[in-house]
Amino acid sequence: MTEQVEQGRRGERTESPDHGRALTERVLARVRADPSRQVLAHDRFAGPWVEGPLRPRPDLTAFPSGHPLPPSLRAWLAYDSGMLERHGWFDRGGALAPRTLGEIAVEEYGELWGSCYEPFSALFGECFLLPGGSDSRRVLSVGPHGERDELGEYPVFALDVDDLPYAVLMHPGFDVYLAETAGVLPSDDRPGHDRPGYDRLRHDPRYAARMRAHARGRLKGEYELLCL
Repeated sequence: MTEQVEQGRRGERTESPDHGRALTERVLARVRADPSRQVLAHDRFAGPWVEGPLRPRPDLTAFPSGHPLPPSLRAWLAYDSGMLERHGWFDRGGALAPRTLGEIAVEEYGELWGSCYEPFSALFGECFLLPGGSDSRRVLSVGPHGERDELGEYPVFALDVDDLPYAVLMHPGFDVYLAETAGVLPSDDRPGHDRPGYDRLRHDPRYAARMRAHARGRLKGEYELLCL
């Protein structure tokens, strides 16, 4: 996937600055410059990128299932864990505490709408809530078998109950989620990058292959799942 990696002089794989740990480091540079900036301009309850003293967690390398953390998440946690702690990522002992898709949906939307997601929880495996959206939500999904793209990243889905409750593949990884949320997602003038919709990155030449890989691995090639 030449859009994701470049071949180094000695044959090693070097990440593009638009992906993975390299993209995460660009986000970290932005956050370090203004750590008290709000994560979401439209939702003050999401809080700032950093609240109080930094709480790095470089000790975390795997999810409770044993599946490895993606490189982007490890880089972020080496800097701070506070934002994720505020969104329910950890138990009282400080261990990662995944929930099912249904559990997150019920807590965020209530029993009536949230229960619609319960039958599909097994497809999403370990899930973690992320800041984002107004009526919609963002969820990092590790998957039942730890399905990752070739950069080692797990997808981020949007949940929405505006008409019918559904889940849609939104970001190919925590790296791209962070970049878009922090306002450092690289600009691109090529056709397709600016289409509307949660799944617009499937049309972006830089991220289309990663999005397609997750769609195939999670939803049999589809990009969304209606929860009827």
